[in-house]
Amino acid sequence: MSKRGTFAALREAPLFAWLGPLAWFVELGTGGYPRPVRRRLTIVNAMALLIAVFSAVYAGVFAYYGADEYMPLIVANLLLVAVALLVPLAHRINDIAAAVVICIAEYLALFFFVRELGHNSGVQINYIIAAAVSFAICGMSRLRLTVAVIAIGLALHVAAWFLFPPERAQIAADPGLLANLYVSSAVTTFCIIALVVGYAFTVADRARAEADALLANILPEAIAERLKERPGERVADSVADASVLFSDLVGFTGLAQRLGVARTVDLLDQIVTEFDRLAAAHGVEKIKTIGDGYMAVAGVSRPQADHLPRLARMALLLPDLVERLSAAHGVDLKIRVGIASGPLMAGVIGTDKFSYDVWGDTVNLASRLESHGLPGEIQVSAAVRGALGDSFVFEPRGPIEVKGVGRLETWLLKKATIPAALPSH
Repeated sequence: MSKRGTFAALREAPLFAWLGPLAWFVELGTGGYPRPVRRRLTIVNAMALLIAVFSAVYAGVFAYYGADEYMPLIVANLLLVAVALLVPLAHRINDIAAAVVICIAEYLALFFFVRELGHNSGVQINYIIAAAVSFAICGMSRLRLTVAVIAIGLALHVAAWFLFPPERAQIAADPGLLANLYVSSAVTTFCIIALVVGYAFTVADRARAEADALLANILPEAIAERLKERPGERVADSVADASVLFSDLVGFTGLAQRLGVARTVDLLDQIVTEFDRLAAAHGVEKIKTIGDGYMAVAGVSRPQADHLPRLARMALLLPDLVERLSAAHGVDLKIRVGIASGPLMAGVIGTDKFSYDVWGDTVNLASRLESHGLPGEIQVSAAVRGALGDSFVFEPRGPIEVKGVGRLETWLLKKATIPAALPSH
């Protein structure tokens, strides 16, 4: 999968797939909110769904032990089910209303259950869930509200223990029921806390993976790893020998005016995407695109003894690729390519919208070879011709006047004499 595809997959993979056919519920009412808020609201909805399920189960348990005797508890649980299922509607008010509704409903219901059954039921254990869940449903941006929810939950937990000993219970519950409630309260508390913590780690891992994927889209892999390992270190390298490729689509500016925005972007996206695929396959690194211009290097961020053949083999595929894609779009485009090889400098520049770039005489020469080249041809310097030797076929173009360089002997790269498998990276 491409880097861009990996990044998209990370963003789109559902975090609540474990809910199975009920996973749709967590998205209710979250549309229109920013992504971080939407993520928190899905947690609120997931909590509401769990509350509805557990409350329905408890209502059934109480009905099993005696509908008449435990009717107040059955009604309370069914009310909780109704409130929980209506929670997504509260998102229409604001992004915190649903969390407040859940907290109030759960706190009142739990206190009522302990009052009716006594603290031997263990229902008050559920208040401990607030210590983990409040951060997830209220958000770190509302720290005071989060702390208040936790403090109230702790106070109610302690109060329930001291106010409702077994002898003050309103219902003389079956001992077996009390034992089951205690065990189920403990299991529920442990499971929900584990789910919340697991979700938090999942989100953190996904955020890190998204950041890594995004960084890999901006920087060469080796440079991205250096920045992650030593974030404060400036990346500035002097490379003794590397290769640089510039390409440009001849007449693209005028063509773009005729095609319009949509068709232009679609065509350019397909061309650049295919260039990226070829670059990755040949172990070549894209540096940047400038309009319809494409810049790539080999042997810069990591040593490659065969950096020039890599770049040459990739370049040979570009003219036919552009011809095929332009024909598919009903246009006539040609590409100019220039390749130079030699020493250069490379580094990460900028702070906010930083980028990895290369510069030096070799870079300038490659740019000049492209701009002074011929449509559909790959123009190289005499140094590149000599370095590639008999592994490739060249056609002499003769000396040309190159701006900033003067008279320069150039060659046209035509084909490889020995087709080779894609080199390893």
